[in-house]
Amino acid sequence: MAASSPAKLAIGLVTAAALAILPANVAAAAPKPTESELRAQLKQLNNKVDKLIEKYNLKRVELAEAQEAARNAQAKLAAAEQTLAAAEQRVAEIARLRYQNIDPSLPGFMLPSNGGSAALLEQLTAEQQAVVQSVAKARDERKKASEEAAALTAKIKSDAATVAGQRGEAEDVIKDIEKKLQDLVPVATGRKSNGTWAPELPGGTDNITPRTRLMKAQVEKNFALPFTVGCFRGGSSGEHPLGRACDFMMSTGGSMPTAANNALGDRLAEWALQNKDKLGVKYVIWKQRINSGSGWRTMSDRGSITENHYDHVHISMN
Repeated sequence: MAASSPAKLAIGLVTAAALAILPANVAAAAPKPTESELRAQLKQLNNKVDKLIEKYNLKRVELAEAQEAARNAQAKLAAAEQTLAAAEQRVAEIARLRYQNIDPSLPGFMLPSNGGSAALLEQLTAEQQAVVQSVAKARDERKKASEEAAALTAKIKSDAATVAGQRGEAEDVIKDIEKKLQDLVPVATGRKSNGTWAPELPGGTDNITPRTRLMKAQVEKNFALPFTVGCFRGGSSGEHPLGRACDFMMSTGGSMPTAANNALGDRLAEWALQNKDKLGVKYVIWKQRINSGSGWRTMSDRGSITENHYDHVHISMN
């Protein structure tokens, strides 16, 4: 076999070197996470955010307690200042009484020996010492309480800021995962090139159209629904008897939802509108408002919580 030319040999060496280097410098594209993996991550992060919110709230409570301690320290300071002023006045009075009863120039062994003067001197001396000690103690307590409250307030503010930052980071990751899950919502069948939808016949034991069935399944996959879902309903108007609408209950019916379920209804309605063009949603009704994709419009009062759609989110399909 003929020997390779120098040029071919050089090209071969360069190619081999490039292939050897490529895997080390260019990482293979990581496989995209599956829907179940994304949902598991989302659940884990939501739990993490709940714990961070709880921790953040506890820090807020501790901060309020520290601020209260600081206010109490200030009150003690004011009281100590009043005590100090009164004590200083009393010390001055004691000094005056001592001066009036005993000549301060006399040495100790020449102090009065009569019982009345000696007793008075002893009483004034003891009282003066007690006052001075109480003032010193009040000052020490004031300083200690103030410093402790200030240190605790600073620490809790720092901790609360750290927790809030961690919560914000976790929420950003949640938004990213939710966007990825949003991208996984399938496109329903029957969508025409001009954006309109071909009519579908209801079928199956649930008497709804395939698009309605897909929408219902996607809602149940993306939301933990607290109550039943009603779709086909004969003898009524609108899309229910046509198998093209579902009601997602946010209460047992006829009663206003809890704050949590009201927020859930808001998220569900928004999700349906975000996926309107994928799933073939015609309009959404929620809390006496209707939205066909161009914004919410208030509806007339139909006279009850249910008729005004305060207890359920209604989704109609094309």
